[in-house]
Amino acid sequence: MPSLIDIRRRVRSVRNTQQITKAMKMISVAKLRRAQERALAARPYRTTLREILANVAQAAAQSGADVHPLLAVRPENRILSVVVTADRGLAGGFNSNLLRMAQKFVNENAAKGLSFELIGRKGRDYFRRRSRNIYGEYTDIFRNVRWEDAERIANSIIGRFANAEVDAVYLFVNEFKSVVAPNLSMTRLLPIEVPKSASAVDYIYEQKPEELLGSLLPRYVRIQIYQALLESAAAEHAARMTAMDAATSNATDMISKLTLYMNRVRQASITREIIEIVSGAAALE
Repeated sequence: MPSLIDIRRRVRSVRNTQQITKAMKMISVAKLRRAQERALAARPYRTTLREILANVAQAAAQSGADVHPLLAVRPENRILSVVVTADRGLAGGFNSNLLRMAQKFVNENAAKGLSFELIGRKGRDYFRRRSRNIYGEYTDIFRNVRWEDAERIANSIIGRFANAEVDAVYLFVNEFKSVVAPNLSMTRLLPIEVPKSASAVDYIYEQKPEELLGSLLPRYVRIQIYQALLESAAAEHAARMTAMDAATSNATDMISKLTLYMNRVRQASITREIIEIVSGAAALE
């Protein structure tokens, strides 16, 4: 049976851990609001750009222009996977669930040439340990998600695909769905699948439609990467807030159980001392 000193030391340790988890929860709550606002504010831009792209692509197709390199469909013998994880842990299953989905994709395409663009330290460490072909690594992105970083990553991806170094690019990311749970997403980023326009808009083009399409397609890839970074940042803060809230509640329960156990041990010790005193007094009579 542990001594009272050991139990008190354990209670003190759990209480210190509780203070840390509570502080981390409050930090995530403060950061989540801004990250959520940025992610939601960028969604209409992506949606509108997608609609414009559909109309411009339709006009370019009618003009009989050549297929843009970012639209070229080839047999998927060489695949580039862009995996967006966090730089830190302590966020529940935020990183592990996404990496599990990415690993399943890797197993299903083991016979093909796979390479990786890894955003976030957790994903980088995971695939480094498995000696994968890592083309690019990007860490400390989520301290402050910037358009410049998304543009740099997207330009690297666009260059590899346009030069036929890879035949397809897939994006793995935790999209922000709600505070309770993120939405695991795997999408084919390249070649771009131009959506069908539901209602064609009769634009008046100063440039030729194919020239305008050539400038819109790279921008569309960049906004996809930027949106993925914003979504992942918001989902990470939400996951960490939920995880730290659960950890704080578990620490409270553990402190209550340890306190109850400590009281029982102390009561048993007092009872034993009383019995020894009474027995000693009886022996002296």
